[in-house]
This record gives sequence, structure tokens and C-alpha cells, in this order.
Amino acid sequence: MTITFLTAEWRNLIFANYAIDRRVLEPLVPYGTELDEFEGVCYGSLVGFYFQKVRMFGRVAVPLHTEFEEFNLRFYVRRKTDTGWKRGVVFVKEIVPKRAIVVVARTLYGEPYATHPMRHSESVDADSQRIGYEWKVGSNWNHIRITANREGHALVPGTEEAFITEHYWGYTGRGPGRTSEYEVVHPQWTIYPVTDYDVNCDVPKLYGPLFAPFFEQAPHSVFLADGSAVAIKSGAVVR
Repeated sequence: MTITFLTAEWRNLIFANYAIDRRVLEPLVPYGTELDEFEGVCYGSLVGFYFQKVRMFGRVAVPLHTEFEEFNLRFYVRRKTDTGWKRGVVFVKEIVPKRAIVVVARTLYGEPYATHPMRHSESVDADSQRIGYEWKVGSNWNHIRITANREGHALVPGTEEAFITEHYWGYTGRGPGRTSEYEVVHPQWTIYPVTDYDVNCDVPKLYGPLFAPFFEQAPHSVFLADGSAVAIKSGAVVR
């Protein structure tokens, strides 16, 4: 029986996408899945967004934990099933400011969550919108900030934006020969072209030195998605 673990709204998702050598990612690929590529490239995405209206099991609101920021590094995998490919994401680390969220996520999903102080900003004028997320690493504030157009466009099939946003499954390694699968249900998002961006992320401290060289280069793409209501549902246990 499928269980809805969590419902929420994800808003103002910033995606900064980098090409990463598959040899760095392969040791992190969960059992039963394989790396997914777009035009021969393995991507890792730095993603900042805002959680709103969080409910556990679709109905339980935890006081002081219904709105918060998240910043994560994720990459892309797929799993072959009898009905075709399931395309999903694997998280290297997910940062939120709420300790209770970390405990629940690690317990229910085995997800690599961590707690850091966080804050966000948002401003809009006639032509543009400015969105920013910040997280503290040691004594230093890191950030991802963008300026984007006010006018967005529907997702175009076959584009890099479609590849990045249309992975509707999550996979988490739970030890040798075992992987947890969960489904992330949401409609297609509207995409807003980014006209300016600034990324300052202490990659070696957060993700390790093997990742650092890939984030010293400019991202291959940066875009903003409006977001939507989402539901996190249980999937298979891959053995």
C-alpha cells in the first residue's frame, strides 16, 4: 500500500547545474539504479528552495516546522522496471535549519540531511524577481542568488530544464544490496530565465574535496522554477 509521508509546497526553486565526472558519482549510486545522463553528461545540481505548508502524513502540522529553507546537492539516476524506466534523484546532502526535520528525514527515508542556520530573501519589481538562499558553514555564510525575468514559460520537452526537473523518484542507499524508493508527485513547473546569478558554496567542507573541482567552473545552466504543491509517497524497496 502506498503511503503519503509528507505534503508541502516547494516554492522559488533555484537550480545551478554542473557537469560532474561519472567516476566521482558512481560510488554514490544506490543499488539497483544507474547514472542518468543528458546528452552524454552527468549533472549535479545545487538547489535552493522554500518549503511551505508542511504536513506529515498529509495532515499533521508540526508547530514551528511548517515553513523553512532547504539547500541541497543532488544528481540523477534511473531504474529499469517491468513498465519502463523510473528517473530519479540521489541527494549528496540536504541542508535545512530545523533539527526535527533532520531527525524525521533520516529516520523515515535515510536521507542525508544536516542542520545549518539558514535565511532567504525575495523581492520583485515590474520586470524582474530576485531570490536568494543563504546557509552558514562554520562562521561563514554561503549563498545562491539569482535575478530572473518576471515572465516565465512552460517546460519544453527534451530540454535540459525538463531533464533536471522531471525526475519524479528519489533513491537512497540503505546498505549493501538495498535501496529505498519514494515518489515525488508534482505538476510540471513554469521556468523563469535567469539574467544574473551568484553562487558561493564551500563545496569541500559540505561535500568533500572530490567534488570541489567541478564547482570551481561556472555552472552549465542556472534557472528558476516557480514550484507547486508536492506529495512524497512510499515506493518499492529495491533488493
